[in-house]
Amino acid sequence: MGTQAIAQAMQRAVTVLERRPEFGVHDDTPATACWESGTRVHASHANGTTIATDMATEVGGSGDRVSPGWLFRAGVASCAATTIAMVAAQRGIALSRLEVRAGSRTDGRGILGMQDAGGHAVYAGPQALELVVTLGARGADAGTLRTLAEDACRRSPISCAVQNATPMPMRIDVVDA
Repeated sequence: MGTQAIAQAMQRAVTVLERRPEFGVHDDTPATACWESGTRVHASHANGTTIATDMATEVGGSGDRVSPGWLFRAGVASCAATTIAMVAAQRGIALSRLEVRAGSRTDGRGILGMQDAGGHAVYAGPQALELVVTLGARGADAGTLRTLAEDACRRSPISCAVQNATPMPMRIDVVDA
């Protein structure tokens, strides 16, 4: 879909949601992860898309698939890129290049349930997460493009979930073996 078509679709959605804001709240399609064996898992979408994961050999995996942590970073990066493209379309900016790289730094002791020197559990999540956005557009100056990326990332659902620590209650259903 081209820039103009994206902008028009977004404007139609804005028009509807201005009149009926309750239409904006909806349940998102769940991701279902099923264990295969060892540390191998496949996640599936209701539309049939499946993504296979495994862990690195250092923690018992085969290392031949992407890790769940990489999928997280891919989700952050692709959501940010998508939102930047959408906001660019809204603003009439025709991007010539857009790349978003999500990097993180994690202490591997956390997933192993280890403690630090003070006897506290090591945090298993990323200690740092950074986005590097590379973008270009003919006729748009650097300041305009920086503002575009910043504004868009404040609207990116996954970036918002990470920055605002969305609550994640857990329900556990135990079944007979």
